[in-house]
Amino acid sequence: MSTTPSAVDLLQRSLDTFLAKDMKGWTDLCADDVVAEFPFAPEGSPARIEGREALYEYLRGYPDLIDVREIPTVRIYATDDENVAIADWSVSGTVLTNGNPYEMRYATFATFRDGLIVNYREYWNPQAFLKALSGASF
Repeated sequence: MSTTPSAVDLLQRSLDTFLAKDMKGWTDLCADDVVAEFPFAPEGSPARIEGREALYEYLRGYPDLIDVREIPTVRIYATDDENVAIADWSVSGTVLTNGNPYEMRYATFATFRDGLIVNYREYWNPQAFLKALSGASF
């Protein structure tokens, strides 16, 4: 019996760390050469970020902009590849700069190597994001 966490367990850990607003801890779950992809990123936001430090620089101010209070739904699926897991999840919170509600659903595909995220691809609705921010930028 293996004591190595599964890709499902590792992806759940990343969501728990995100909910704890620990962006440094979240990026510590990533390999140095991680690639994060946000295919639906709005204009002015990066669609691809390479490297742990660059990803931390991108994410570190997130908790100062959006107060994610809960992850009301989460389903994480194993795949045929033991290093890949997929999450269908949502968040509920508030945009701190304007008080607007922040409700978002995500589809996340994560690939792991040696227990660390090496590829993180996240799909979400940029129109809902921009509407919640009402002109604020991330």
